[in-house]
Amino acid sequence: MIKNEKLPQVVIKESTIHGNGLFAAEDISAGTLIGEVQGRPTNKDGAYVLWVDGVDGFEVTCDLKYINHSDMPNACYYDTLEVCAITDIKSGEEITHDYEGS
Repeated sequence: MIKNEKLPQVVIKESTIHGNGLFAAEDISAGTLIGEVQGRPTNKDGAYVLWVDGVDGFEVTCDLKYINHSDMPNACYYDTLEVCAITDIKSGEEITHDYEGS
């Protein structure tokens, strides 16, 4: 388990969904800002690339890149590149986003 000093409410650990995942280190209430995505624009696809409009990509370089997909997500990415909880997330629960429904 890796504790993140910049995002103290989350930790990185092995996920049952895929590889590593981002998990709540404490209870996170719905509406709470989890963090702001850091990275750089790109036109190349990759494991940690968010596609903003199908043409413009953004390579995530911070620990928020470990947020895995779920059809029943508890967090979402906003156009401002902020990640917020959309449901209450219990300590130890994996933080997920619906990449296909965004």
